[in-house]
Amino acid sequence: MKFGIVISSDDPETVWNAFRFGLKPLTKGDEVRIFLTGRGVMAESLDTEQFPVTQMMKDFQDMGGEVLCCGSCAEKIRGITPRNCAIGGLSEMYEIVAESDKILTF
Repeated sequence: MKFGIVISSDDPETVWNAFRFGLKPLTKGDEVRIFLTGRGVMAESLDTEQFPVTQMMKDFQDMGGEVLCCGSCAEKIRGITPRNCAIGGLSEMYEIVAESDKILTF
């Protein structure tokens, strides 16, 4: 099965849980792609002691999950350059939605 996850939150617990959920289908052999949009592009700066978001992102990617980050939301609007995910746009987000069997939003 193919899962698509769209994250638009900048709440550390929410983003951490989105990546944590994304790990589960990967352990079952499913494909998971995550698209960070809106405030979600700040995922790499959300670490707290209780919610180590960047470590969860790394674990997700190490298991074979793919993370894309909206270039407009990150670079143009917020002036940040993501370090641990590829830059994408609406075409890539559309592709994730169109190709996924299930879509989750956080």
